[in-house]
Amino acid sequence: EKLRIVEPCNAYDFGQIINAVNTNKDKAACADLLTITDPQKLPVLLSNKLEADIFLIFIQSLDCYVAGKDPGLVYRHLFYLSKAERFKVVLALLSKKEKEQVQQLFDLLSEKQNDRYSVEDLESLKKVYEL
Repeated sequence: EKLRIVEPCNAYDFGQIINAVNTNKDKAACADLLTITDPQKLPVLLSNKLEADIFLIFIQSLDCYVAGKDPGLVYRHLFYLSKAERFKVVLALLSKKEKEQVQQLFDLLSEKQNDRYSVEDLESLKKVYEL
């Protein structure tokens, strides 16, 4: 059964949707959620609930479904994701293979350079992600 994704009003709604998406490992539904969610609201919507598995499904969803269509949106999500509570903790818990997935997404953004972010913006964000 396909998850129906509606724009979350608050952190609780966002958490409920994320849990359902994560339980089903539904990257397409996660991409839908990230597409309709204003990246600037991400730190507030995530509250203190950012975990490694959620971080990774975000990265995979952005990579598989969003980067090809809207690299600017992906950049903004990565930027605001880095402002979320627990971001540094999650980053520290990533395995080498998981960090490679993040690097792959940054590589894709480099290839799809657009007017929403500069090479310098991307390089500076990569440092925040410790890449």
